[in-house]
Amino acid sequence: MMNNKLWLLVALFSVSTHAATLSVADKIQLLAVDGKEVKAQGWNTVDSVELSEGKHQVVVRFDGEVKRGSKSTIYTTRPYLFDIDLAKKDAEITLPRLTTESQAKAFFERGAQWQLIINGGAVQPLDGVELQGEGFAAYSDIESLVAAYNSTNGIVIEKGNAVDLQQVAVNVDDKTGKVEITGDALTQLKMWYTKASNNDKKSFKIWMAEKDFN
Repeated sequence: MMNNKLWLLVALFSVSTHAATLSVADKIQLLAVDGKEVKAQGWNTVDSVELSEGKHQVVVRFDGEVKRGSKSTIYTTRPYLFDIDLAKKDAEITLPRLTTESQAKAFFERGAQWQLIINGGAVQPLDGVELQGEGFAAYSDIESLVAAYNSTNGIVIEKGNAVDLQQVAVNVDDKTGKVEITGDALTQLKMWYTKASNNDKKSFKIWMAEKDFN
């Protein structure tokens, strides 16, 4: 049998590694978390994930049945990307109840008001970015779409958390507007690498290899 000290260690470990559950309300589809697609389990969509404490990048969209006159239709929006800072509390992404197609269109055209309801009753507004794809089936590869957004905006996923390298490595004086490069050399290298084109990255890797072996 396990002695009392060992039980205490197990209990402490369980508390320290506790993850919060992030879920989505009815008619909201969970598409990606921290740059990785959330894949359906057979015919069942995934409506919740276990996440560690800290900032996470979450992509969702409204995708549900609404009324068009006397008939029903499926209304689907573009993906919305959010940075969500989770404590060790379960939370749910929600929207107001949308029942008709005209109501849903008007709501998203004037700027959707997404919310995060935290276990215990607290409600936080979510400021999201509506991702814009191009061409046929623009939103079929959600991981590529998110990767392109992150590259453009200097964001990387490190140890399961989204890190805005531009905020970490660039400081702008509110009074003078003067831009100062901050952060250590590694952070700055990461920031510029995320902003580089594929050709630039290839050239940099060649240059780096030459430097390493000379």
